[in-house]
Amino acid sequence: MSHTTLGDREIVALYFERDERAIEHTARKYGDYCFTIADNILRCREDAEECVNDTWLKTWNTVPPQKPNSLRHYLAKITRNLSISRWREQNTAKRGGGELTLALGELEDFLADTREVEDEAARAAFADCLNRFLRGLPARECHIFLRRYFYVETTGEIARRYGMKEANVLLILSRTRAKLRTHLEQEGYTV
Repeated sequence: MSHTTLGDREIVALYFERDERAIEHTARKYGDYCFTIADNILRCREDAEECVNDTWLKTWNTVPPQKPNSLRHYLAKITRNLSISRWREQNTAKRGGGELTLALGELEDFLADTREVEDEAARAAFADCLNRFLRGLPARECHIFLRRYFYVETTGEIARRYGMKEANVLLILSRTRAKLRTHLEQEGYTV
């Protein structure tokens, strides 16, 4: 295994060439990053490691035809989705508990209307609406929102990361959710 760190374009090119070194370079460059995402959701080292390995396989199977603009974000999305699926499988019988339950509960009102949306175009429109909302937020507020609801970090972890009191993080999240509610209503989504 070479220890040279390749750039994302070079790694994606390896996937397109069906060169298995693509996985080695992906794991070396993004392994810790993907593990952190999975572990924040699953809170179990073994399950997180399995999800990261599944991420490499899913990436191998989807690139090509996909050609991600940002390999980091592409891997984050795959890892997050696989981790949430695994979490749901493990928790269907036993409801409650865990940081994911708390984070999803905080967004429950916003997600209720979109759960039944099976149409790919409608999901893409909703994602675009959310992205516009996030781009319109001040940087720190956006980062705090993403850390909580995408990376599923605890409010305590976020507070430590930004040198804030946890109460301030909770307040920022509450205000951001209120802004999101207004934004979604203005975009025609029922909340």
